[in-house]
Amino acid sequence: MVTSKIPHATAKRLPIYYRYLHFLSDAGKQRISSTELADAVKVDSATIRRDFSYFGALGKRGYGYDVDSLLAFFKKTLNQDQLTNVALIGVGNLGHALLNYNFHQSNNVRISAAFDINQDITGTIQSSVPVYDMADMKEQLTVQQIEIVILTVPSSVAQKVTNELVDVGIKGILNFTPLRITVPNTVRVQNVDLTNELQTLIYFLNKFGDKDETLLD
Repeated sequence: MVTSKIPHATAKRLPIYYRYLHFLSDAGKQRISSTELADAVKVDSATIRRDFSYFGALGKRGYGYDVDSLLAFFKKTLNQDQLTNVALIGVGNLGHALLNYNFHQSNNVRISAAFDINQDITGTIQSSVPVYDMADMKEQLTVQQIEIVILTVPSSVAQKVTNELVDVGIKGILNFTPLRITVPNTVRVQNVDLTNELQTLIYFLNKFGDKDETLLD
């Protein structure tokens, strides 16, 4: 039985487990222990067992975990059998890179629409994705029933655009802007600050040098 409240850190690790289990299944591996999985994904085995315990008895003592069964469970838990269309808001340098990537390693997520103010690209197809004018954003998000967006606009307009997204019923925002946007509690925001991540990496390199320090989120 699934626990109603899953810790945020556990939720962030589930896609990591799923990707590696997919790899194991493709390689024909039938079972794996928490220790083997820990070595592969660089998460200690106690944490893995605790993460899995939130979802009930997924393995057997002395046997480990059945790879295909575990893969099927996480596929359902992560909605991997359901296609999710997302929109890209802002097609600058980072936006173009995301369009080119477009989650090629995922079978269930794709960018299906993009929006920008640049008249040189609006009304065109970029990396197989139509680019609409920002003036059409609300209408297109509603018509295409898109509930999740990737935000890569300049920080000076990030909150204004966010307010418009909230008005149209967006439920999730992957925020690449440096601004910590304000949303109602009905909207989920995941912040991705590349500069902050790089500065954190540099800090720990300078602090610990070549010491074997592993940081777990």
